[in-house]
Amino acid sequence: MNRDPRYDILFEPVRIGPVTARNRFYQVPHCTGIGWTQPETLARLRGIKAEGGWAVVATEETEIHPTADCEPFHEGRLWDDRDIPAMALMADAVHEHGALAAIEIMHHGASVANWGTRLAPIGPSHRPIIYGYPVQARAVDKQDIRDLRRWHREAALRAKRAGFDIVYVYATHDLSIAQQFLERRKNDRTDEYGGSLENRARLLRELIEDTKDAVGDRCAVAVRFCADELMGDAGLTHDGEARDVVEMLAELPDLWDINISNWPNDSQTSRFAKEGFQEEYTRWVKQVTSKPVVGVGRFTSPDTMVSQIRRGILDFIGAARPSIADPFLPKKIEEGRIDEIRECIGCNMCVSSDYTQTNLRCTQNPTMGEEWRRGWHPEIIAPKKSDGSVLVVGAGPAGLEAALSAARRGFEVHLAEAGNELGGRVIRESRLPGLAEWVRVRDWRVTQLERMANVSVYRDSKLEAEHVLEFGARHVAVATGSTWRKDGVGRDSGFPVPGFDADNIYTPDDVMSGRDPDAGPVIIWDDDHYYMGGVLAELCRHAGHEVTIVTPAAMVSAWTVNTLESLPIAKRIARMGITVLPYTSVRSFGGGKALLANGLTGAETEVAAGALVTVTARLPSDGLYLDLQQVQNRWGDAGIATVTRIGDCWAPSTIQQAVYTGHKWARELDEAPEELLPRELPMIESGRVKVPS
Repeated sequence: MNRDPRYDILFEPVRIGPVTARNRFYQVPHCTGIGWTQPETLARLRGIKAEGGWAVVATEETEIHPTADCEPFHEGRLWDDRDIPAMALMADAVHEHGALAAIEIMHHGASVANWGTRLAPIGPSHRPIIYGYPVQARAVDKQDIRDLRRWHREAALRAKRAGFDIVYVYATHDLSIAQQFLERRKNDRTDEYGGSLENRARLLRELIEDTKDAVGDRCAVAVRFCADELMGDAGLTHDGEARDVVEMLAELPDLWDINISNWPNDSQTSRFAKEGFQEEYTRWVKQVTSKPVVGVGRFTSPDTMVSQIRRGILDFIGAARPSIADPFLPKKIEEGRIDEIRECIGCNMCVSSDYTQTNLRCTQNPTMGEEWRRGWHPEIIAPKKSDGSVLVVGAGPAGLEAALSAARRGFEVHLAEAGNELGGRVIRESRLPGLAEWVRVRDWRVTQLERMANVSVYRDSKLEAEHVLEFGARHVAVATGSTWRKDGVGRDSGFPVPGFDADNIYTPDDVMSGRDPDAGPVIIWDDDHYYMGGVLAELCRHAGHEVTIVTPAAMVSAWTVNTLESLPIAKRIARMGITVLPYTSVRSFGGGKALLANGLTGAETEVAAGALVTVTARLPSDGLYLDLQQVQNRWGDAGIATVTRIGDCWAPSTIQQAVYTGHKWARELDEAPEELLPRELPMIESGRVKVPS
């Protein structure tokens, strides 16, 4: 072990009530898109975190009753005893590696529609639920409150029977009924649960006391609490009622898990917040309680972590996204391998898994969510089963990952890049406004490749089919990326748009390569709906142009609702003076004007435009692959067994998907073809998961 002594403090044990954490690394509760639907998958995912050195590994939010059904989202469930075996799988997997297992039991209150159970949501007062469903929660009466306390207590006892060491009381993210009782804007009761802050905090106090009474002999009781809602006096604030609540209940729980609310505030992307951004809202908590405090801030730097501990901000380094990007982050610090940490880039592709109800995914860590169904491990990869070298053509995100993973398997790897700089689209996109941390996708992989004796990198090497044949590699991966279309073909139009062949039509590739619009006004035609249209609009605005975003969607960068960025993007765009025209299409361009059509009324208008940037669709740069297919009869003589497209060359998508396809290709070299279906499918019995025996 070669740990830097500066980081020794991170590996001190910390007492949490009746249990002790072996170090200060704490994987706070986070969603996975998996929840109750795939128990083995979830257990394996969490178990690998424990193997990676996290002293505490927590579940996601776990429903305690059918009146807290958050379908279609897949979270945890502990409705009754039938759910105990599934939860025990996770606790056992965490314990196998010496970590503490924590469970975040909670009632969603007025934040869910109960689509699955079709029961009326409940809340402190009559209010619509927080999401935009046409559903309203009914105000609970005294019997409902007694029932709620009983449900929570019974869930805590089930958690204890399942083997959990830490049981949560949840009061943050505006997702918990305990927090909703605290909020003046949602609690207009006139009984002992409304009015004064002491009354509004009564339910939270009772839930803590009930949980300690039920399981406190063996389990620690943690409170996950909102330090600020970032909405001023209308909400809980770190210098107002949030602080008053913690002072009021300071010594009652065994641990305070502190963050800011709601989820988009808590999990801001790197485009809007940097490492440690929550400190200004949470640094006061340790001043008012003697109990240990865990907090988050997308921590990836051990120096930042040590600073937080030594300055008395936190006792535990909490993490969700960094633990996804690198489950072995603690162990790498412990073993003096800091430069091997896959740092989170803050893109929130992990969050999109929850919003799309799909297995957790990560741009930096392609094994995330595949630990069980594919048997992938983030640090272990099977050695090669045959001789022969590998040639990867293209050093973008897919090519870099493919080369690195193949090299880790023991193959002799040759990586050829047409340009002088490695990284492909990651390099270009990381230079756009707010995306600088995305370069970590390139940097981590290049750093690892440069250390490997079995890897050769060739820059300024644009290969043609004959070059590949001459190379004589057994396996060839073509990772030559894609290019943005200039003709306007995309989701909105299946045909080229008239006038899009003009010189003052620009693609994202043009702008990222330095060919900026010479004159404005500039129209950004965003038919992509992810981040690209928005960041290019910012770039053009910074250049001094008048900018208008035209999109057929209802809002700017519409898909970013899945990465928690849609509102921050809309606010930034508005504050920069960029005009947004939703529900609008571009029909033609020319003569210094764009003809626009309103998708709601059909009305057409002309708008002045000195340039138009079209962000629609991409085409694979697959010329080399197609040329190699034409000479497939010569592969055998050249020693080539396989030629495969990966990344955007195969199908243009996200950077996350490019990395994933590169990793999957390397994993499957010389392996038997995998079945298309996942290894685990939920077994449904009376609408509930039955854990396979």
